[in-house]
Amino acid sequence: MSEKFGLIGKTLKHSYSKPIHNLLGDYSYELFEISPESLSDFVKNSGLKGFNVTIPYKKDVIQYLDGIDARAQKIGAVNTVVYRGGKTLGVNTDFDGMVYMLTRAGIEIKDKNVLILGSGGTSATARAVLASLGAKSVKVLSRTGEVNYENYQQTAKETNVVINTTPVGMYPENYTCKIDLKAFKNLSGVADAVYNPALTMLLYQAKKLGVKYSNGLPMLVAQAKYAMEHFLDKKVDDGVIEPIIRNLERQMQNIVLIGMPGCGKSTVGKILAEKLQREFIDTDELIVKKAGMEIPEIFAKFGEEYFRNLETEVLKEVGVLSGKIIATGGGIVKNERNYFPLKQNAKIFWIKRDIDKLATEGRPLSKDIETVKKLYLERKDKYEVFKDFVIDNDGDIKSAVQGVINSL
Repeated sequence: MSEKFGLIGKTLKHSYSKPIHNLLGDYSYELFEISPESLSDFVKNSGLKGFNVTIPYKKDVIQYLDGIDARAQKIGAVNTVVYRGGKTLGVNTDFDGMVYMLTRAGIEIKDKNVLILGSGGTSATARAVLASLGAKSVKVLSRTGEVNYENYQQTAKETNVVINTTPVGMYPENYTCKIDLKAFKNLSGVADAVYNPALTMLLYQAKKLGVKYSNGLPMLVAQAKYAMEHFLDKKVDDGVIEPIIRNLERQMQNIVLIGMPGCGKSTVGKILAEKLQREFIDTDELIVKKAGMEIPEIFAKFGEEYFRNLETEVLKEVGVLSGKIIATGGGIVKNERNYFPLKQNAKIFWIKRDIDKLATEGRPLSKDIETVKKLYLERKDKYEVFKDFVIDNDGDIKSAVQGVINSL
């Protein structure tokens, strides 16, 4: 592993580039957070054989390179730099990554009217991609542009595809979205360059509208594969891309457990956490900590509405995390507002147990079997809406745990 490569950017603590390249090839790949003032020196004296470039240097780096290829020249942005014969050459593999993302999601571009959110380096790449794929028209929405966040509704009716190239909605600002897709009456596809969270607020809107959508993870992995080809100066089969996407999705996803009180969510969750070596989080325990009292006392003193608001607050805090095991309260599904915080980075498992086997001790809303039956009838359709998978927990707890693992 003698060859050394890397990624430069201003803030890289949430980057997935290192694990992607570790999965791609047998070479060293590191992250380098650098200031604008040190950009020139890094290009000249990095000691690397090549490197990737991310926000905010995709345009700025060009002035320090010996040359860029025709595509990067046309786009005006570089995301990959290689050293050839003592010279630095800039290329743009984001172009191929974006084509891969759109094709994979089945988002048609030919003869479509497209709205790009953002005007930076990735936006320039998107414009080049859309031109190559035969878009009918392309408009760019930016804070101070002709199309902006105050007047985009005037463009919405004719727009067929929306592509977000801004960091809006990216971790840790997961609950941010600056446009309302309900204004887009002829929408057929939405792509978001953001990949953490897996489901941004923008993509959640697309999901609810039933249109095709994709986050930025396929683009990120695909562009890395194409960058590796430049690094190593050899072709690599596209077949390596999908296994890496699935691998990263598994690592990034939370495992969220929902179900009736007493169904075994916490027990299943703790065993899963041990088996998968992940952190276990119980939202009820966090609520108790936040309130400074036990849940029956919260209900007795302040009522259910107060508890549900606390529950949503806690859920928003833990939902932005990645790779956790999260056990939730039985009534988490009562509020539709809780779906996005749960789903944004997760697969949701409904732990299902026969009503007669549910534990009731210490549970303020399910003190006896008749009350439990009533609660189940009220909630079962909501569990159905929230869940991705159903796990039977009527038998051996190990079988339920293995059921979750198999579903992943």
